[in-house]
Amino acid sequence: MTLDELILQCKKQNTKAQGELYQRYSSTLFSICLRYSPNYVEAEDNLQDAFLTIFKKIEQFKDKGSFEGWMKRVTVNTVLQKYRKQRVFDISNEEQLEAAEEELEDQHVPLDFLLKIIQELPDRYRLVFSMYVLDGYSHKEIAELLGISDGTSKSNLARARGILKTKIEDYNTSNKA
Repeated sequence: MTLDELILQCKKQNTKAQGELYQRYSSTLFSICLRYSPNYVEAEDNLQDAFLTIFKKIEQFKDKGSFEGWMKRVTVNTVLQKYRKQRVFDISNEEQLEAAEEELEDQHVPLDFLLKIIQELPDRYRLVFSMYVLDGYSHKEIAELLGISDGTSKSNLARARGILKTKIEDYNTSNKA
């Protein structure tokens, strides 16, 4: 079945087509859920919620742009909506940080370790880091999506990078010995 046929069948609530769509895209969308979730189990729950939302809103896809891109956006928004409801940003400090954003140096660490330390970040830092670094959102877009200020987004990103940099340095130091 072509993608266009699959989309059409999903719009008709065909469960076989929905299953095929899930099989085709679950790994791609799960990787997004992993980046935004604090652990594997919650990422699985977020994936299920995202697919429920995709199937519910598939009529809104009007063949403008990539269908995969649309599904990714729905997935990110579904996960963010969950965390917005949990109000993970209430404790965030509004202070503006200096523009000196520390870049994570080109360190050689295993991908699974990197994913693990990203998932260990506090929710507010992990979400902003994932949106900015991994998905290319601007601070303005992040602020709008999360209901925070640009300064909070910048602050949370800088703090996330600082935590990750420390963990990577610790990892590299312990593996050199």
